[in-house]
Amino acid sequence: MAKIKRLQPRLVKGFRDVLGQSVADRERMIARIRSVYDLYGFMPLETPLIEYLDVLGKHLPDTDTPEEGVYSFRNPDDEEWIALRYDLTAPLSRMFAEHRRDLPTPFRRYQIGTVCRYEKPGPGRFRQFTQCDLDTVGAAKMSADVEILCALCDAFEAIGLPRGGYRMKVNNRKIVNGLLEKAGLPLEGGRHLVVNEKPVEVAVIVMRTLDKLDRLGRQGVELLLGEGRKDESGAFIKGAGLSADERRPILDYLDLSLETSGRSEVLQALEEQVGSTKAGGEGVMELREIDRLLSAAGFDEERVAFDPTIIRGLGYYTGPVFEAELTLETVDEDGRPVRFGSVGGGGRYDTLVQRFTGEKVPATGASIGVDRLIEALKLVETGDEEAPLPPVLVTTMDKSLTEEYQRMTFELRAHGIRAEMFHGGGNFKKQLKYADLRGCPAAVIMGSNEFENGRVSIKDLRMGAELSNEIEDHETWRKDQPAQVEVGRNEMVQAILDIFARWKR
Repeated sequence: MAKIKRLQPRLVKGFRDVLGQSVADRERMIARIRSVYDLYGFMPLETPLIEYLDVLGKHLPDTDTPEEGVYSFRNPDDEEWIALRYDLTAPLSRMFAEHRRDLPTPFRRYQIGTVCRYEKPGPGRFRQFTQCDLDTVGAAKMSADVEILCALCDAFEAIGLPRGGYRMKVNNRKIVNGLLEKAGLPLEGGRHLVVNEKPVEVAVIVMRTLDKLDRLGRQGVELLLGEGRKDESGAFIKGAGLSADERRPILDYLDLSLETSGRSEVLQALEEQVGSTKAGGEGVMELREIDRLLSAAGFDEERVAFDPTIIRGLGYYTGPVFEAELTLETVDEDGRPVRFGSVGGGGRYDTLVQRFTGEKVPATGASIGVDRLIEALKLVETGDEEAPLPPVLVTTMDKSLTEEYQRMTFELRAHGIRAEMFHGGGNFKKQLKYADLRGCPAAVIMGSNEFENGRVSIKDLRMGAELSNEIEDHETWRKDQPAQVEVGRNEMVQAILDIFARWKR
């Protein structure tokens, strides 16, 4: 007989499987974020995972054609290019344009869903991830932007982040445009550089470079504004080629975040830097309004700060931009400080819907990146102890007692205790191994002797986990009884609850 070639199980790079408690942690986090979005009066929305490529548009950072950064393919129905959505905002703009006559305006929606991006994966960064979006379409007032900021702050605290453990940072793209104007680098009609055999506006390259400040530092950004720099691999990365005179106002601007702290101080410094330009003056005025409304709502600099270095990579932002940063401190396994970076953000995009309608439709919104946030919170203690416990395991010692084991399992569930009956094969030790792998907090044990005497044994697995490898059979268990109590069959539920209560003490 010919040999059957076995398939090699393998994952696509940048993707992952998520199991057990990790799934539960994500769902719990999403539920808390959703509760805040509901509290603010936003309505839920779902859109398809796939959109036409031109509908998604060319807005990803560090890309110059629609095909870059997305997973795209031909639609067999009409031969047009379609793609997996890379965010939830572009689909929202399509949906609003398509149904705007039937929707209330402003249209306030939240959406929680999966997106995919073909970009370099890294620690906490995956090519498939979950976003929790919050948007208002059809409102030009800065009060709409402020409400987005406040909702995100409340959402972070709802998932267990302490006040001071996060900060929303705010800037305005108009201010950045004013800076580019001051440096003689217009966004349209200016100089071009050839990048990957394609012409790219120098102003766009500068914006992308500024957005890398948190990763490269001031010196790295300064080099990329000039001739270029060597990356970690030693490869030379060509810079924007700015002259010293062109670089000077940009570097002075970057220093603002190092020299100022309070929102009023930042506003004053921005006024001096870019207030003389049309775009910069408008941007400063909008930030002043945001500051007034934040203060009225009781959101101080500890929760929302102004940071001139916030740029945001997506190309559709037109006004205020936001970035959420964790400020909690921790170290990795080698004792090195860990910096989490951005776990969410957004901004105003007043021209995105216009692509479909031909008319300007103001809009603003932001998103929380659930997967990256979960990875970050694994490294810090947030004081959140409400994660549901894994199930109590009802062991199956005697095949003839299967019906009784099932009754016990459903009895525990009826009292709100997560419970699971062991369905596999193997001896008692294997069942304990299974309980250990599942993280079960307790095990229920009943053999034929216990059943005849109307008794049941309860094992506290938190206390006895280290002994499980030494126990070979049920008789050894009965003899040693490590971290175990024996109670009447009708006392089983209370015995489990007593174990849980003992942990809380």
